[in-house]
Amino acid sequence: MSTLLKPPPRFILSRFSAAALKDDVCCDNPIHLHCITRDNQAASKMGNYFRDGRTKIDYVLVWETRSRHNLRGKGKNKRVREDGESAQVANWRDEFVHNLQCAGLLLEKEETKNEKKTIHFLKVSAPWDVLVYYAEELCFRAPLQAQQQLDLNASSVVLKRLCVPNIMMESVPNRPLGYYTCVFRKSKLNRFLGSENQDTYFSITQRHQIVYEILARTVYGKRKRKEVGVDRLVTEGVYTAAYPLHEGPFKVQNDKIHPDEFNQRQVLFYYWSRWNKWYKYQPLDHIREYFGEKIAIYFAWLGCYTTWLLPAAIMGTLVFVSGVMSMDRNTPAKDICDSGAMYPMCPLCKACGSWNMSDICTMAKLGYLFDHPGTVFFSIFMSFWAITFLEFWKRKMAVLAHHWNCMNYQEEEERPRPEFATKAPTMEENPVTGVKEPYFSEKMRLSRMFSGFPVIILMLCVVIIFLVTVVMCRGILSVMMYRSTSSVLRTKAGTIINICSSIVNLGFILFMGQVYTSLAEQLTKWEMHRTQTQHDNAFIIKVFIFQFVNFYSSTFYLAFFKGRFVGYPTNYGTLFGMRNEDCGPGGCLIELAQQLFVIMVGKQIINNIQEFIMPKVKAWWQQRTFRSVLSDNEPDEPRRWEADYKLVPCGALFDEYLEMVLQFGFITIFVAAFPLAPLFALLNNWVEIRLDAHKFVSEYRRPVAERAQNIGVWFIILEALSHLSVIANAFLIAFTSDFLPRLLYQYKFSNDLNGYVNFTLAYAPLNYTDYPKCRYKAFRDSNGMLTLFYWELLAVRLGFIIAFEHVVFFFLRAIDWIVPDVPEFLEVKMKREHYLAKQALAENQEVLLVS
Repeated sequence: MSTLLKPPPRFILSRFSAAALKDDVCCDNPIHLHCITRDNQAASKMGNYFRDGRTKIDYVLVWETRSRHNLRGKGKNKRVREDGESAQVANWRDEFVHNLQCAGLLLEKEETKNEKKTIHFLKVSAPWDVLVYYAEELCFRAPLQAQQQLDLNASSVVLKRLCVPNIMMESVPNRPLGYYTCVFRKSKLNRFLGSENQDTYFSITQRHQIVYEILARTVYGKRKRKEVGVDRLVTEGVYTAAYPLHEGPFKVQNDKIHPDEFNQRQVLFYYWSRWNKWYKYQPLDHIREYFGEKIAIYFAWLGCYTTWLLPAAIMGTLVFVSGVMSMDRNTPAKDICDSGAMYPMCPLCKACGSWNMSDICTMAKLGYLFDHPGTVFFSIFMSFWAITFLEFWKRKMAVLAHHWNCMNYQEEEERPRPEFATKAPTMEENPVTGVKEPYFSEKMRLSRMFSGFPVIILMLCVVIIFLVTVVMCRGILSVMMYRSTSSVLRTKAGTIINICSSIVNLGFILFMGQVYTSLAEQLTKWEMHRTQTQHDNAFIIKVFIFQFVNFYSSTFYLAFFKGRFVGYPTNYGTLFGMRNEDCGPGGCLIELAQQLFVIMVGKQIINNIQEFIMPKVKAWWQQRTFRSVLSDNEPDEPRRWEADYKLVPCGALFDEYLEMVLQFGFITIFVAAFPLAPLFALLNNWVEIRLDAHKFVSEYRRPVAERAQNIGVWFIILEALSHLSVIANAFLIAFTSDFLPRLLYQYKFSNDLNGYVNFTLAYAPLNYTDYPKCRYKAFRDSNGMLTLFYWELLAVRLGFIIAFEHVVFFFLRAIDWIVPDVPEFLEVKMKREHYLAKQALAENQEVLLVS
């Protein structure tokens, strides 16, 4: 298969010399290149059409040149044209335009200029014959029969059956129709619905996909040098931008216009992106119709995830409130507060003195908020919540993929990505299709992937080294604060150091995340993956592995390692000569909760500020630059291609998914320590949906629609996180929480926990003469040996972990086995669609059978 998709000869239009472009020859035929400057008072204002008012604009290519008087002193070291461009750049563009014409595309040029520079707009359109040819090449699906509108919201169906008013439901105008479909075939064109109307048969997003496919595979220089595709031309600076057009302005100029007359962009703005729609269902069909399946599936997943966060947030809030209400009845905290000088504690560092257990009264009470029986119940609840949510999403994902004609798309239809096609060294026959395609051997790819592993390991080591550095700095600061004469610093030292180190850690996490993402992108490109899905999956896995260690290493340290290797008086454990850290006065769970709050909530605030401010700053700068060109010539509202050029280029969904998946890890893996995590996640996601919606509708240039049947490898990562959360919560409850020690003490000694505090404190060994008879927290005898209670408790902890994991994973498998991934009604629809497709594509059929 050639890297340049050329239609049959009957599609190829007459060729025009490069001089026609250079000299800006004007012509009335829309397939020629038009020179339409601002001085031309007849300039068209027909929105998304050529000057003839009939030919749709499917894509716009933009480049800028400088005026002649700004070129003084330039061009001494290289050849420069009169418009300030190098000859090579101009030749590349001319060759690219020439090849676009040979591929059958219609072109029309416009200019906007002043004394300083000229902005060129090349409008691109695909005629009917080209659309039909590439629709079959790209395996588009064609409508066979209309079907009833599908309700995509499960809660709407439930409330309707219960006859309960649904305030989340809203009638959105111009909802796209649903169809039974089959693979498009030009030879069967007359059997598809709407084929008699060439202007409306292909949707706007389908036209964009076809034109982008041609642009991405068109040669502009030497094929051996991989000089192919519009994306590389933009990277090389030949074009400053390449984008499809929005469907008019996003705001309605006249308030009297009926909603049914809104364009697609206005419908999304008024019924989706506005803040007062935060409690309404998302118009997923409209999003898919305007932005394509890939973006629509992201918003469908984000909306589903946010909806499921509601019960988790309510339950977590109730657990936290129950802890607040029962805090005063906590017997161990009361014993600590009333102990006075009864429990003299061993020094926390070499230079520190003894202190009394009663000094940590406040922290002991606060620690109970994150370590009481309710948090154990909530951990179990969240484990089942994560499993049930993913099972529900699998079913909804199948419904959406079929409804949007993307089921089995990746396996059957996805073509080699343009960059792979241009850089692959050889051509080999595809064993499935029998067509020759660009080929890169799997052996070479694997060797490159293994070569990249040392880089990944090196970056992970950097994160671990930073973590160790932070731990050592915490130890040094602790010694300094404990030596202080201020009683506030001495008693609050652990809290102050923990919060400060968390803030520093957050800054390092965000910085290293940016560095590694750029590095992973280059490594993934070097690995030469065939399809865009394979490329994205490899990139996602690399970045997630790093970000997992980057974000969670400090929390894993606090949850499972801090305080485990402290030792005891006369035999303290050390790291590089420094005494190992012990848990703070309130226990490690309260420190873990502080760390989670700073990292999770801090990251959410920073991300939301960036998402709110950065697009506006970029748009302001873009408009400021463009306004200088318009100011002298055009006081009126700019034309559509000019207005879209002022917008910010649309970014990928990778950062959006990564943010949500990391958040999913925070609310599941460590939820036992921070029951309010789902509440903060819910509040963030309500804001996130509106911010993202507003960006896509009004601040971003329109992206090229991409097909997708699911959220890809992100779902596998979510499943892995849900399984890890079960294990992590089991260990967190067993070894970090005081739940099991209290439970065992109640069983063996006292049901009301009287004397529990004294029971958990050991006496310093007799040979410890610095502070004789001081106490420390451990189950040891006076010789430093572990007591029988310690080993009994260890057996209980291990038994709890085994029981917890087996019960949860048993229910996981049971749910997975009982609940089918594809709903029964969808299986019936798929069979119906298969039947209609067979009837429509049958060679010997005379009449299409419809019900």
